Amino acid sequence: MSAIAALVDTALKTWSVLHTPFLPPDELAAVLTDIGQRVDVHAQPWGGYPQAERCRLAIAPAELSLDDQRPPLALVRISGNFLFDPATYIDFESALEAAGVAADDYGDIILLGERGAQAIVNPDSLPLITTALKQVRTVPVTVDPCPWDQLAVAPPQTKHLTTVEASLRLDAVASAGFGLSRSKMSEWISSGMVRVNWHVVQHPRYAVKVNDLITIRGKGRLVIQGIQTTKKNRYRLEMERTR
Repeated sequence: MSAIAALVDTALKTWSVLHTPFLPPDELAAVLTDIGQRVDVHAQPWGGYPQAERCRLAIAPAELSLDDQRPPLALVRISGNFLFDPATYIDFESALEAAGVAADDYGDIILLGERGAQAIVNPDSLPLITTALKQVRTVPVTVDPCPWDQLAVAPPQTKHLTTVEASLRLDAVASAGFGLSRSKMSEWISSGMVRVNWHVVQHPRYAVKVNDLITIRGKGRLVIQGIQTTKKNRYRLEMERTR
């Protein structure tokens, strides 16, 4: 956060638009909250598509427009045959960092199944990524720049859901909202794949509340819009899922 504060000060002193590195969702939310409380500066996030989780920020004095001032991004395709050795988000992130790419130089990773993945990156890191990234897990890969019109992300879709649960446990509510088994959801929660309000929660017993935002990478977002107690002392939850 100190680096962001210094960037804000520089933007004000130089009266210019400056860009942050990629920020993880929890830090991004905290920075936007802090800047939103100020009248002398504003910020605009961009991660390559509307529902991106990892974004860069354009920061400028409040009097300067941020229209057409999105932070520069590049899209690459990481190609390989993952049919017999499937890779996860964490595998691609680990491979990028093993190749020397800093964690704040890449944004979201979009899995392409057995064909590999796409990654949104800082354009300055393109020479390193395209030459140094040679393997993900046991699979040899090639990395090439990719046109933005080939970004493999569908437009966001929103669905309203209602469920009745015996408790407000995170594993029960999230399994209903994301359409997964409770055992699988408990496994994902315990392994750190589930965030509540952008913070990792590894306790399946965590009790959700109204306005909680539950996110799972690659599965979208779930907002708890309302909770009512039924006559049988169960909980009726109104939720909205976006993916």
